[in-house]
Amino acid sequence: MCKVYEKNNKSVDDYNIEQTLEEKWKNATIANNFIFYKVMRNNPDVCKELLEILLKIKIDHIEMKSEETVEVDYGKKGIRMDVYAVGATKAFDLEMQATDKGDLPERARYYQGILDVQELYSGNDYRTLKDSYVIFICIPDIFGKGLAKYTFENLCIENPKIKLNDRTYKYFYIADNYDKILDEKQKAFLKLVISNADSESQSDSFTEKISKLVKEAKINSQWRKQFMEWEREMAYKFREGKREQAKNDAIELLKENISPEIIAKCIKLPLEEVLELQKKITVTA
Repeated sequence: MCKVYEKNNKSVDDYNIEQTLEEKWKNATIANNFIFYKVMRNNPDVCKELLEILLKIKIDHIEMKSEETVEVDYGKKGIRMDVYAVGATKAFDLEMQATDKGDLPERARYYQGILDVQELYSGNDYRTLKDSYVIFICIPDIFGKGLAKYTFENLCIENPKIKLNDRTYKYFYIADNYDKILDEKQKAFLKLVISNADSESQSDSFTEKISKLVKEAKINSQWRKQFMEWEREMAYKFREGKREQAKNDAIELLKENISPEIIAKCIKLPLEEVLELQKKITVTA
């Protein structure tokens, strides 16, 4: 029974909690959300250049939005964007995603909607909406088809040559497949994402610039403190989520008439807590 439970809940170890915060900070690269966020937000020129490399377009200018967390409405799910920037006619959300949590397509959909809500003011015509770009830089191939870049826009199913022309675009770059991309600048950046940011053998001047900024970020004592606080908050949320999942699993196992003693041992909840859950089930049954 315990082995079955551990197998079905293998993902609870994904957070890598055995690694100390100091080790995480020491080993963090541009693929780390916090480092990526700090480097891009504090260097708009570098962010603009990265967007131009990834999208292969010229951007007049970008303004970094001050919002780290965008709240949509009371009771609605807010989001925290790594990079939220706008130009004269374009809006960008740029995300670093080191792991695949299985929800990136849905996240891209939600993020794109929020970009529109943020940019369209009351009384404005819909045609004033900016071109909307949601870009995920992923390490694993979340689609499993072997591409280094997946680009999506709305097309007519009956005739894919007909575009909706709603000017919304979603990009997923796959660092693990960097060697399959033809554009040399894109390839160099994706290679950097999965390599050691301290490496001296970068492919071009842009990746060398990013590596230098990562090194500078790592010696910023204020950012180091913020990183530690952020990691502690993430670890706390992870533990709370893990505990709630364990309680839910315990309830399901109790409903299957498995003894509280076995459940407590397998799920690693105190026996007293499992017995309390059993009482609640009995009362509501």
